[in-house]
Amino acid sequence: MSTIPSASSTAAATAAATLAATQAAEASAAQSIISGSTGNSSLDVSSLVTSLVNAKVAGQTATLSAQQTNDNTQLSAIGALQAALSALQAGIASLSNGTALGQFTATADGTGLTASTDSTASAGSYSVAVTQIATAQTLSSAAFGGTTALGTGTMSISVGGKSMSLDITSSNNTVSGIASAINSSASNPGVTATVVTGTDGAHLVLRSSATGASNTINVSVSNVASDAGLSSLGVTSTAGTGGAASTFTSAVSTSAWTQTASAQDAEFKIDGTAATSSSNTVTTALQGVTLNLTAAAIGTPAGTPQTLTVAQNTASASTAINSFVTLYNTLVTTYGQVGNDNSQAASTQGGVLSSNPMLATIQNTLAAIVGSGVKNGNSTISLGALGITLQGQASATQPAGSLVIDPTKLAAALQSNPSGVAALFNSKTGVAAQLTTSLNSYLGTGGLIANSQSAVNTDLKSITTQQTALTAYTAQLTSQYQAQFTALNTLMATMNNNSQYLTQLFGGTDSAGALATGASS
Repeated sequence: MSTIPSASSTAAATAAATLAATQAAEASAAQSIISGSTGNSSLDVSSLVTSLVNAKVAGQTATLSAQQTNDNTQLSAIGALQAALSALQAGIASLSNGTALGQFTATADGTGLTASTDSTASAGSYSVAVTQIATAQTLSSAAFGGTTALGTGTMSISVGGKSMSLDITSSNNTVSGIASAINSSASNPGVTATVVTGTDGAHLVLRSSATGASNTINVSVSNVASDAGLSSLGVTSTAGTGGAASTFTSAVSTSAWTQTASAQDAEFKIDGTAATSSSNTVTTALQGVTLNLTAAAIGTPAGTPQTLTVAQNTASASTAINSFVTLYNTLVTTYGQVGNDNSQAASTQGGVLSSNPMLATIQNTLAAIVGSGVKNGNSTISLGALGITLQGQASATQPAGSLVIDPTKLAAALQSNPSGVAALFNSKTGVAAQLTTSLNSYLGTGGLIANSQSAVNTDLKSITTQQTALTAYTAQLTSQYQAQFTALNTLMATMNNNSQYLTQLFGGTDSAGALATGASS
């Protein structure tokens, strides 16, 4: 496992490089001055100034740069730790709030009956016998000509206690016009109108949108003028009782409606207890279980029972627990990358956060929670009861402190001890709940992660301020040296010129000057 290196691992290299650069700069400056002073050449002012300034500020520049690199490395390490903590926080949510263990499956051994569950269901087997399903009333009017104007007036339609009123005018008084007016009304009480055209003419067909005995269709027509069949569209329906089909009475017996489907409730028994429902989606008969009934559930003969089995969904619980172990182990691996290496091939070099008390606090607290037990009545249950153990010594595949899971033992525990598993992961004092409390604290505003990041960012701002000041000082020093050594270079050039002139006049070590030559002649 590779670690994110600490500042100490690079400090020595930085110091050595800085010392070498400073010595080289000083040597270059000294050589430039010597060359200029001996008259061999003029001073290389630009190089001289650069060398002297570098020698002056190189140490502080390197120190600030090393501090900045270390701080940025720390931020990266804290970010990696934060990501691993956040992943664990999100991944154990369903274990923390109990939803992962509060899931059930519901399976019927017959046909036409399906079911779904929520967390309030109870495991068990139930006998379900369906004698009839809920149906919606459908009425078909007498036949009319497809384009016949039926008259004008007011039509009122009600379904299950809701009603609407329509103005039937010359613009909508055909069968299709009335159907369109019903369907487009904003106050439609829950009825769908269609036109079915047969050999005898066009029929207005009304269907209740809702099933159940109480959702019968009633139509009344008033203020009729130019009546050519509009009045015959009145009909009164009556809900059946005791499971009987709905009945109806047409306003005009010679142009009577027909009932092609009656309004009725579903009727069934659960373990011998009779129940009814206006819908085929039954949500109130069996706690935590929604029954979905179809005609096939009635069976032959009607009311033939079938068995509905409600069982805990061990697959979802197993998935959640395995995910928890994986995410916790990822966090443990991250500990080794940013702190002290906990792998089998551990190195002696610690990570950048190896001496940070934040890491030790997080690591020790979470490990204590995972390693402890949870009260289960008069006893205590721990992860070990589910086949989950702590890795003491690092192996080739597992770092020290990680979790090892035995799939066979976990499956057995989920099947044979669901109450114990539920206690271990209860939403108040369970392992996941305790971890979530700690993780929320670490990751929240003012938590260990945020405070550590804030401290490092504050130091980075201070370093930036110092670097800005050092840049200004470097510029000032450069300007000062430039002026001084330019003046020195000019002075030395003048002295060299004077020296050459005097040598020409008076002579030197190897030659006679012009004055001496003139005197001898």
